[in-house]
This record gives sequence, structure tokens and C-alpha cells, in this order.
Amino acid sequence: MSKPLRRSLLAVSLALAISPAMAQASRFSTLRTGVANEPTVIYDGLIVTYRKGAVERTSTVAAATKLKSAMATTAVRSQWNALFRQAPPVLNRVRRLATGADLVRPGSKLSQEQLTSLMQTLKADLSVAYVEPNVLLKPIRSTAKAILAPGQQPNDPNAVIQWHMRAADGHAEYTEPNGSTVNFPNRGGINVIPAWQYGDGDGVVVAVIDTGITAHPDLDTSLADAGYDFISDGYISGRATDGRVSGGWDRGDWTTEDKYLAANGGCVQSYEQSDSSWHGTHVAGTISELTNNGVGMIGVAPKAKVLPVRALGHCGGTTADIADAIIWASGGHVDGVPDNQHPAEVINMSLGGTGTCATDGVTAQAISAAIARGTTVVVAAGNDSSDAGAYTPASCPGVINVAATGITGKRASYSNYGSSITLSAPGGGAYTNDDPSTGTTVRAGFVWSTLNLGAHEPGNPTYAGYTGTSMASPHTAGVVALVISAAYAAGKPIPTPQQIREILTQTSNVFPVKPTLRIGAGILDASKAVARAAGVAGGGDEATAVLMTKGQVLSGQSAAQGGTQLFRLDVPANARNLQIRTLGGSGQVKMYVRATRAPSADGSDADASSVRAGTTQNMQTALPVSDSYFIRLVGGAGGYKGVSLTATYSTY
Repeated sequence: MSKPLRRSLLAVSLALAISPAMAQASRFSTLRTGVANEPTVIYDGLIVTYRKGAVERTSTVAAATKLKSAMATTAVRSQWNALFRQAPPVLNRVRRLATGADLVRPGSKLSQEQLTSLMQTLKADLSVAYVEPNVLLKPIRSTAKAILAPGQQPNDPNAVIQWHMRAADGHAEYTEPNGSTVNFPNRGGINVIPAWQYGDGDGVVVAVIDTGITAHPDLDTSLADAGYDFISDGYISGRATDGRVSGGWDRGDWTTEDKYLAANGGCVQSYEQSDSSWHGTHVAGTISELTNNGVGMIGVAPKAKVLPVRALGHCGGTTADIADAIIWASGGHVDGVPDNQHPAEVINMSLGGTGTCATDGVTAQAISAAIARGTTVVVAAGNDSSDAGAYTPASCPGVINVAATGITGKRASYSNYGSSITLSAPGGGAYTNDDPSTGTTVRAGFVWSTLNLGAHEPGNPTYAGYTGTSMASPHTAGVVALVISAAYAAGKPIPTPQQIREILTQTSNVFPVKPTLRIGAGILDASKAVARAAGVAGGGDEATAVLMTKGQVLSGQSAAQGGTQLFRLDVPANARNLQIRTLGGSGQVKMYVRATRAPSADGSDADASSVRAGTTQNMQTALPVSDSYFIRLVGGAGGYKGVSLTATYSTY
């Protein structure tokens, strides 16, 4: 916080001796999002992605030359003189990212209008595919925290306060950790303990791209030194100089010093300042906290190895650094960094910021490359009670985007929602019945995991209850590790990221109360998902669905009264005007359609229904979600015979 005037004058007298890391803070600039109540977006330069085949994509010399020539044309110089009464800024190429894009930094700070003009100039070049600000993303901070009091740390690895690990069976047996007798029916847990008979995560690496990890007696930190700190800016990393370093240890991310205030060229307002969050330590504990060791609590996949990748520090982390971290964690090469000797099968990112994830942007490109290597990418949906489609990486193609539910199984009041959500998982709720309007907070609703007591640098280890989609995401990442280990133990092929998505969604539990806002296919169920992966059981009949393609006519469909047939249509991200219809034949057919998973035979959970008399049924939507659509035909009175089924959509 600001000190008296004498301190301010002293700061001026020492300006010439200020450290390089501190001086860099002045280059942060802000963007107006145009969205009411949204925080200001902070950025540090631009990221320029060149088109495939462009010489600038392969030649750094050509790229540097392009930047100079683009700003030196007569037209651009005249425009800047007319609009801003100054010459266009000099653009300095900082480095090449692992995606092939370049981090570029203007020689001076720009106004919003100047930034817009600069980006338009660069985008107009035929060699450029995409231009985006190098924005600061942040840990998706939990909405509340409750630390266990001394002497109350549970030493039972099946700690009763971890409702989120138990079965969503409605049993009211989850007392508050402060010793009160208040109980809450559990309808939101993932039922992880029975899953361990098929897989426990052994042999699976889960990369946690976050603030890093701290030493804790209930965490396996054997891969902490093998991790990496991708924060390239000394001001954000907390190091004396710029540059990345080996090791995934958390050095702290506090912003309580004056140098982090926006008024001093920093990244936070006074009301945003906070002590270190130890966010990555809490996330890591949820994924693979040591279990059955007589210490603390349990993790979802206790034998999985967490590879900590530090990309978030003071102020958060930049788009460029996070993109490189994704590439490296999944086994790709990043210039200047030793190759990862422990490529991750799963990446968890409980981080994000506002802005839709553009397919040509570096975050989407990095995620696409990771998925192509076989890495499943799990992300948190966000804590702003808004449409997750307006957040990154939540809206990036291919990710498993996780919303948060509480102990009641309802959407947590803070959780983002929307068609981009894959499924929900326990994020916890700090209020009775997950409703903040009650004003009654309950400690029983928190998600409990490992933490640290240090205000700035790491201190003593502890445990804490957090709430947020940051907690929902690692539950899901842990179950992905269980699914992979279960398939391997059963002698089955390791499921692809797309197959893992289908396993999780198709085995998820039905919401106890139908959500008014879309939060995915259901609530994560570890036991059912892992059993499905092991080939034992779990889920519905989606695996038996007949796959159909766009424009295909499946003729001669027949079923007796009450009989059903199930079909599947995979709809791409660029689809529009989806139409599914039946025609011809005789009798009575009913059609039920649902995205992600199969509708029931009575259609009660269908997204759309068509049950008019006869065999001509129709369902259409102008903006379909990118997903698998399951179509169930059900025989009405007397059944149906000789019916044709077809589906069409347009693409752009």
C-alpha cells in the first residue's frame, strides 16, 4: 500500500538506480473489454502469427524485417500523423514462441485507439494470419477460503470433510470441520474410492500449469525439479532478472507491495492486492494428494505424478508464456528450454481471462498441438457467473471445459456456464444450498486440499478449503488420469482425448435438479468413468449408437411399439442450420435428440423432441453446438416400419 509523502519522494530520488525487473512494469498497458463489470485487461505487447507457407513463419530475419517495413510505409506514417500527431511506434521482435508466432513489443505505451490501429495495420499484411494482445491471464481465484484450525487437521486419508470425493448418494453424513453437527445431503460428490479398484493413476503424468508447487508432507513432489518455470519476465516471476529457469516450485505470487499497484506502473488496483495464493499446491493436492498414508486427506488419482509448470506469478501470466508451457508440458519443443523428459498425458489449467479463444490464436494453436500429441487438456470454466464462451482457455476447441457444482449438486453461484461447458465437477459452495442470497456460509461446502501458510514466500504446509471452478477442473483431470491407468491395467488401448471426453460425459451423473443454465452433460462420476475405461460397466448405451454422417439417408428403419433405435451424428464447430428428420414408411415414430449423451426412451431429458402423429418428425437449430448429437427413435402405438432418417447442416 502507499506510504507517506517522504516515501514517495525517496522513490523519485532513487529512480536512476531502479532494478531492471521493476523498470519493466511500466510497459504494461490496459484494454477496455467493453463488457460491463469486467476487470480491465492488462497486456504486454502483441503476438503475431504468420500464415503457413509465409517466409516470415520460418525466417526470424524476414519476420523482423516485416515488422519494420509494415510501420514505415507512407500510408501508415501519414495515418499516424493525422490521427495521433506522431510517428508510428517502432516494433521490437522479442522472441519466437513454440507455436511459430512472434512476441512483439512496441517501443512505447499505446492508447486503446493506437493499439487498434497498430493491430489493423499488421492484420492487413497478407503474410499475417492473426494478431492478438499478449494479455495477462490469472489463476481463477476461489471465491472463498477456510483454513483448518491447529489440531483439527484430519489424519484419516478418507477424511469425512471431503464430501467431493464421496458418492453423490444423498446421505447426510458430512459434518462441518469445526466440530458442529450440521449435516448436508451430498448430491455432488464424484465417488472416487470405488474407482481405485480399476486404476489409481499409476504411470500417468498430469501437468499442472499454474503458480507452481510447494513442499508438503502429503504431496509427491518428485517431479518438481523436473518441472519448469516459464515466466520470462522478472517482474512477474519475482526473480531479479528476466528469463526462464528450471523447476516448477512456487516462489509466491503476492501483490501487496507498492510496486504492483497500477498507479506505479503495476498490474493491480489497491483493492485487488493479495498475499500469495499457493493456488497450484491446492490444485495439485486435489489431483494426487498422497492417500492411505495416515496423513491429511486424499487425492483423486493418488499414484499419478504431478509435473508442476509455473506460468503464473505476480500479476498472473502472459498468453505467450502459457502457450509455450502447454507445448512443453505435452512433449513439444520450446527454443531455449530443455525438452520435457516427462511428457504429460493430462494438462490441467485452472486459469483464464476474458476474451473468446480464437482458433488462429496462440492459445488455441498450443492446445491443438498438445491434443495432437495425445494429451488431454482440462480447463476451468471461470468464476464470473457468465457465459464461458467469452473466456480463454475455457472456449478453446478441444478442451474439457469444467463448470462447478456444490454439495447439493446445483450450479455453484459463481460458476460460468454455456454451450462450451463439457461437464461439471465439485467446485464447492460457501453458502447454504449454494445460494449466496441466504447469507449463511457453511464450511462443509468447501473443497479441501493441500496449501501453504506463507504470506509471501513459502511457509509451513497446511490444508485449506477453497471454492471455485479452479477446484472443479483438477477433480476432472484426476479422473482422466484414473481412466488412462484403468485402460492400461485392463490391457486396452489408451483412449484418445476425444474418447476420454466421451467416457466422462457419458458416465456423468444426472443433475439432481435440472439446471436453468447449461453446465454440461452432468456431474463427474469417477467410479462409472473408470469402470467404463476398464471395460467393466458404466454409462448408458451411447457406445451402441449407429454412426451417421451429414446428408446420409438411413432407410428401412423399423421398431415395434416401445422399441428404440439410437443414432449418432458428430457436428463440427463450424456447423450452422442443423436439421434432423424422419420421413416415409408407416406407423408412429417419436424422435428425441440430445447433445453429448443419449436421451432416455421417454424423452424426459432430451434437448429437443418431435412427436407429432405419423412418421414425419423434424428437429432443427440454427446454431448447433460442436458435439455428438444422439437421436433416439421410439415406436409409438403399433410401432413404425420402413422409416428413413437423415441429417444435414451447412458449414462456413
